[in-house]
Amino acid sequence: MAEEVRKLLTEKEVDERIRTLGEQISSDYAGQSVHLVCVLKGAVFFMCELAKRITVPVTMDFMCVSSYGSSTKSSGVVKMVKDLDEPLRGKNVIIVEDIVDSGRTLSYLIKMLGDREPASIRLCTLLDKPERRVTDVKVDYTGFEIPDEFVVGYGLDYDQRYRNLPYIGVVEFTKESGIN
Repeated sequence: MAEEVRKLLTEKEVDERIRTLGEQISSDYAGQSVHLVCVLKGAVFFMCELAKRITVPVTMDFMCVSSYGSSTKSSGVVKMVKDLDEPLRGKNVIIVEDIVDSGRTLSYLIKMLGDREPASIRLCTLLDKPERRVTDVKVDYTGFEIPDEFVVGYGLDYDQRYRNLPYIGVVEFTKESGIN
């Protein structure tokens, strides 16, 4: 089996939506600052572009959790790979995620980070697949709602590949031709 990538959202569409999200966050936090928490590795592209478009003071930190491994489906088990470097007490925290799928990982993160006494905690995702939700998760800022397809690009990967695509694409698995 081989895979091909079909374009779902263009680079321009993604860029324009991130600009709009930055404006919305800047308006919501006017006169305050925000602390962005990037969920590595997938959200790093999105968070960097989002941070450039937020006009209020921004600080950032990074954490890495995994529930996929090299599969295309979540295992349902959240593994902490890298925790935050900075305390969250009293900060306006925005968790920045590449995609919200089942909601298990984000439900776990919101509870865990909420226990660290931030002033507020919100969730911002580039992509949302609400029809895949198995856990109730409130997404405060959504880039795009997408259908239940396996997507790559703009930080999202398939087995560590395709993160560098400047657009969002759908992985389509095909049989390699010419092999009997």
